[in-house]
Amino acid sequence: MRPDLAVLTMSGLLDARPRVGYFCSGRKPGLMAVEEAHRLTVDTVKAVPVVVKGDTSIYDCIVAMFTEDTGTLFIVSEASYLEGVVSRKDLLKVAMGKGDLYKIPVRVVMTRVPNIVTIRGDESVYEAAHRLMEHEIDSLPVVEPETMNGKELLKVSGRFTKTTVTRIFVELGESSKPF
Repeated sequence: MRPDLAVLTMSGLLDARPRVGYFCSGRKPGLMAVEEAHRLTVDTVKAVPVVVKGDTSIYDCIVAMFTEDTGTLFIVSEASYLEGVVSRKDLLKVAMGKGDLYKIPVRVVMTRVPNIVTIRGDESVYEAAHRLMEHEIDSLPVVEPETMNGKELLKVSGRFTKTTVTRIFVELGESSKPF
């Protein structure tokens, strides 16, 4: 019986005090998941960003999107600073047109900075998930702001996606399964 009580205590469902014993903490499992989402930072769960340069052709971007199995590409400068974002929908619109996909650079169709919703690595997973929902987007570039010549530039350090949220949710659910 002791190992079960220890697991419940570590999970936060029970509290233990000397000479009192074990008692219900009053915390609900669902609330604990929300607390964990507030505690976790984006840096601890971010994925590797899929980036291309602005002069990459639309065709090459479509190939990159499928080979990397992603729905969003981040467009960066030579120094890896964020310049734009392109989604599957953006590429589909261009592909349905009559343009030459081998010659059109992605910078023509990308959404440009500052019109991009981003997240910093030190922000919470909850805040990142909230931004995904609020702006109805699939992916956030994880950025680290840098100032150069009085101008703020965004260095891309990762990506946070709806899949990331799902993975965290499943992992939290698996760690709270009864033994």
